[in-house]
Amino acid sequence: MNLHLTDKLFLVGGATSGLGKAILEQLVAEGAQVIAVARTQQKLEALKKIHNGIEIITGDLSKEAVLDKVLQQLENRILTGAVINSGGPPAMPVMETTLSDWDEAYKTVVRWKIALTQALLPKMMDNGYGRLLYIESVSTKQPVENLVLSNAMRLAVTGYVKTLSQEIGGSGVTLNILGPGYHATQRMENLFAKNSELKGIPEEEIRKTFSDQTAVKQIGNPQDFASLAVWLLSPMSGYITGQTLTVDGGLVKGTMG
Repeated sequence: MNLHLTDKLFLVGGATSGLGKAILEQLVAEGAQVIAVARTQQKLEALKKIHNGIEIITGDLSKEAVLDKVLQQLENRILTGAVINSGGPPAMPVMETTLSDWDEAYKTVVRWKIALTQALLPKMMDNGYGRLLYIESVSTKQPVENLVLSNAMRLAVTGYVKTLSQEIGGSGVTLNILGPGYHATQRMENLFAKNSELKGIPEEEIRKTFSDQTAVKQIGNPQDFASLAVWLLSPMSGYITGQTLTVDGGLVKGTMG
């Protein structure tokens, strides 16, 4: 399928690993131009060698100085879409959190996404077209044990995106959220290793435990996730906005998942 993305410009956060990298790779394969943002310069340079022509920005998008870099690099160019993506807050149960944990989680999960959205949105609306895609978590539909900061703060993003999508519905700009479940990324490998260490169980058994929680009994493929993401970033998705779609192999048990 031709997604009509040739020479269209996209911004991708968290571009050097996991789901962000998979999305970048598929955008490039579709002929799109990409500005990749990530925290590690070495990984960005390696990515640039593989995908000649992408632009890179090193830094943490939750920092105002990095947002300024992004806006300077965009200048007056037409941005077709943005993948608003980064890591989550630390794992902990409710009773272990402090107010400073909540303050930090707001900054790392919510605040910068609002700042970036409201910086990019006016030009998109002036152009009458744009695609904003937020990569959140399956916790937008079903709480994840010991991840109260993520469970709560990602719901704040969901409320913001849904409200904004209603307010600008006739502008040609759509906003949607993807909530990934368990995918074959380095983050998940780290989680398997940590659980193996804590429980004294081989990593393969831990992996199977996670797989068995899904309806399809397997861990997701980042490339499959990216194919949906790139479609949502394309003109084909114009009748979908304000939606939170979980990509979780049937992990969420609720009928609204």
